[in-house]
Amino acid sequence: MTSATPARDGLPQGRYGRSGDERADRRLKAVGAVLGVVFLAVIGWFGVSYVGGTQVSGELIKFDVVSDREVAVHLEIRKDADVTGVCTVSSLSRDGAEVGRADFTFDQRRSRIDEVVTLRTTERATSARLVGCTAADGT
Repeated sequence: MTSATPARDGLPQGRYGRSGDERADRRLKAVGAVLGVVFLAVIGWFGVSYVGGTQVSGELIKFDVVSDREVAVHLEIRKDADVTGVCTVSSLSRDGAEVGRADFTFDQRRSRIDEVVTLRTTERATSARLVGCTAADGT
């Protein structure tokens, strides 16, 4: 017993391969290309800002309230050896008011500096914090 099924000449319309809507395909390709270019631009921008960005960074290691008018602050500064760094340190009183703020300059020709600086205050401080560090030229 043989069953006779008609042979098909081609594939069903729209089931395999191209959908026939070439305009939508071009639009998707254009959107994909634009998104790809934007993605690469963002990655490039992050890379440039990471490599050429901030040249000075610091960390407050510890602080010690020396008297009612002084706080000793231990800082670790990392910078390019040929860059002069400026770090801002502040201190707060028990009620949260700022009682001292000063900029400290680090012009040593080393890339890592470990130093204790003295911050003068207007009254007894209970804390100290590193506000931030920048290169002396402002970058």
